[in-house]
Amino acid sequence: MHDAALLEQPKGKLPAMTKQRSARGAGSAGDDDSQVSRSGILQSALGIVDRDGVEGLSMRRLSDEVHRDPTVIYRHVPNKAALLDGVVEIVLGQLRVNTADPDWMGQLRAVAHDFRLLALLHPKVVPLLVTRPLSTPLGQRPLGMLRPLEDVLALLMAAGLSGADALHVYRVLFGYLHGHILTEIQEVVERPEESDDVLRLGLHRLPVTEFPRVRALASDLATFDGAAELDRGLDLLLSGLAATLGRSAKRPVSQRSTSARRRPRQPE
Repeated sequence: MHDAALLEQPKGKLPAMTKQRSARGAGSAGDDDSQVSRSGILQSALGIVDRDGVEGLSMRRLSDEVHRDPTVIYRHVPNKAALLDGVVEIVLGQLRVNTADPDWMGQLRAVAHDFRLLALLHPKVVPLLVTRPLSTPLGQRPLGMLRPLEDVLALLMAAGLSGADALHVYRVLFGYLHGHILTEIQEVVERPEESDDVLRLGLHRLPVTEFPRVRALASDLATFDGAAELDRGLDLLLSGLAATLGRSAKRPVSQRSTSARRRPRQPE
């Protein structure tokens, strides 16, 4: 999918190239990185993860994808860890925060819905979104991974929050978002052909005397409106934050309700 853009072929004929190559193939496409960029490599890596999951991504597989020798890949991405961080950077780079929005609560709600849309577009990247911060120290992360943090801090501090309070809000918000998206994309249906929700979810295996409440909520567990559930959680989270931090934060111009909330931007 990304090869055509990544490896745009030069116009015109190349009649003398083959004759000028040495026995080792010096100057071959496999060794030449003139048409390969870090961004293009990361886009190809994202494509592999989208198709085959994180376990399907390797330096050898990536080199095959971009038709270059692995040594060329390493010139742009030094190791597998940097490659995984770069994939996260590509996805988070599509998340926009309007730091000038006077309605900080409404802006955080919009950011939350945009994050959800990105996660649903790239469900196999979600494990990386959640776990890469556990593996890479803050100062060693690509700048694109830190951009949402910087922008949310700018938004909230412009609204009157202290730096410490703004950081607290960011942590609470993204902690909730990570948990929500993991819940939304989890596999719960065992037998989709069944009409009875207890059987569809395989809950008949649970002893009814030990798990009566779980079994009773089978229909609720089988149906999940991700956008609506996200808004319910945001209502609780944002109203609680506003009440707790109300003394320091400027009152939002308009606290957008679920029905009045602007339509989330579609990821690029």
